[in-house]
Amino acid sequence: MTTAEHTVIAETPASISRPSTPDSKPPLTKLSPSPETTPPPEDANDTKVEPSSPVDKANGIADADIIDMTIFNQIIELDEDETHEFSMGMATAYFAQAEQTFKDMDIALNEKGLQKLSSLGHFLKGSSAALGLHKVQALCEKIQHYGLKRDEEADENLTGEESLSRIKTLRLQVKQEYDIAEKWLKKWYDTNATAAPDEEAS
Repeated sequence: MTTAEHTVIAETPASISRPSTPDSKPPLTKLSPSPETTPPPEDANDTKVEPSSPVDKANGIADADIIDMTIFNQIIELDEDETHEFSMGMATAYFAQAEQTFKDMDIALNEKGLQKLSSLGHFLKGSSAALGLHKVQALCEKIQHYGLKRDEEADENLTGEESLSRIKTLRLQVKQEYDIAEKWLKKWYDTNATAAPDEEAS
């Protein structure tokens, strides 16, 4: 009889101790969120420090719509100092070439010179690609093809009038994209290029 009594007594605490556990759960759930919410802000701060390119710091993400950052950073790496004399010289020469090319395009359009327009489009495409101005480059490539009476995207030939009509439209578009790129480049050099020592002395 005593053994039976012992077994009953041993079983009852187990059944009594189980309902008491729900009372201990709420404090555990209250403690768990606080350590989990603290790490995310630290990770967010770390990612903000990652951009090391002067282009990214000075101008931001939207600049990728104007210029290929990889190409532009490679050009900047060729500069010997913070004056950015070499790359600025490239940009200045490009501005002069582009402005003259637009004038020549207008003359060729008036004369309906498709071969000349194709050549001018090819020329400006190459110089724009060298600086990473991908939108100007893409539009000039279309002018190059239309000057050859070809629509490469549709894989079809064009008439002379169709080609001239499309080039007239592209001529306006490419000038707009060029103006945006020119403004971006000039602003970047105004912000990031330091004056040469002789210029500072004067």
